[in-house]
Amino acid sequence: MEFMTGVKKQATLEIRDLMSADRTGKTVKVNGAVHSVNDMGAVTFVILRKREGLLQCIYEEKTAEFDVNSIREGSTLELEGILEQDERAPHGIEIRIRKVRVLSEPAEAMPLPVSKWKMNTSLDAKLNYRSISLRNIRERAKFKLQEGIVRGFRDFLYEQEFTEIHTPKIGARSAEGGANLFRLEYFHRPAILQQSPQLYKQMMVGVFDRVFETGPVFRAEKHNTKRHLNEYTSLDFEMGYIDGFEDIMAMETGFLQYTMELLGREYGDALRILNVTLPDVSRIPMVRFDEAKKLAAEKYSRKIRNPFDLEPEEESLIGRYFKEEENADFVFVTHYPSKKRPFYAMDDPEDTRYTLSFDLLYHGLEITTGGQRIHDYNGLMEKIAARGMSGDGLEQYLNTFKHGMPPHGGLGIGMERLTMKLIGEDNIRETTLFPRDLSRLEP
Repeated sequence: MEFMTGVKKQATLEIRDLMSADRTGKTVKVNGAVHSVNDMGAVTFVILRKREGLLQCIYEEKTAEFDVNSIREGSTLELEGILEQDERAPHGIEIRIRKVRVLSEPAEAMPLPVSKWKMNTSLDAKLNYRSISLRNIRERAKFKLQEGIVRGFRDFLYEQEFTEIHTPKIGARSAEGGANLFRLEYFHRPAILQQSPQLYKQMMVGVFDRVFETGPVFRAEKHNTKRHLNEYTSLDFEMGYIDGFEDIMAMETGFLQYTMELLGREYGDALRILNVTLPDVSRIPMVRFDEAKKLAAEKYSRKIRNPFDLEPEEESLIGRYFKEEENADFVFVTHYPSKKRPFYAMDDPEDTRYTLSFDLLYHGLEITTGGQRIHDYNGLMEKIAARGMSGDGLEQYLNTFKHGMPPHGGLGIGMERLTMKLIGEDNIRETTLFPRDLSRLEP
């Protein structure tokens, strides 16, 4: 009888292994996918694509025990050779190939030039062949940075003693309401896809004090813009025993500081590939909603058309204003009008036309919405009645507040939007693995 006793040690080496020990001049074994084959006459460069990047391998007919013409782009190989140092090669190393074992071969030629530095193809083409286009080093790097953002979010909140939760995405009632709901039949009962984990997050504050979640949310919005998706990933947290909604903004600032430091320390290759300069998040300005509109209108001679919401152009101008005046990439816009916030948002006791809430703008685009919630049951019922709402479908949520809840608040961050602004893209589909919008349900 045989037993599994743990992770199996591989005979093949990764790029980190090749760089971390003195193996120069020694025979090494590696595997990977053929990214490109470049015949230079005397030698042929076989570039392997591995999880850590590209590995340069050199074929010379006189020393290799195989025919290089048998190797095609897209094949996967296991090869042996002599490791050498070469500062011109990726990672400063290369392998002089001796033996090759072909693990698999492609059935067709590549539909996209993934081996080029820039593919120079349309977004539609990249999305139609998404799993292939992501083999391009620059395309892949976007999602390594996205990994770092989510990793930073999780690690930072664990350090701050948050508990990770996982809430249902099918429900009877939405946190946000409105018409932009995906409705479905759930065993002969009406149901919806959740627009937010908001109600569940609040309920769990009464259990764990501090909770967070990363997961999909669904918005049946019938517009097709560069900043909207019908399914996206939200980074959510909710925290109890706060002194005010400023505590929520402070926690997000801490997350951004932690994450930018993490990206700079451990994601340098992706940052270099995409030519990303990390933003300064040592201090983030705060400005009231009405004051922000006024500042942008006065400086850029723009008439305020909607006093109760920020139009995309206004967000852009507010971001521009604080970049020019404070050299700030981010700005918190606070005290949004009550009529534009959900029923659970706490009104400002000094002026109930406004709420103790905020958006975080990054280079003029909203990436976060958050604020303080109503934690008193009677206050919550009064707000619901004032909105002309009923408590139908909210019974479990409201029962939670009947039995006591601490002052609390939280936020939701759009993962794809944050990634998009970080790397300087202008279309959110560029930073979404498999986008879902009005026209796209595949792949």
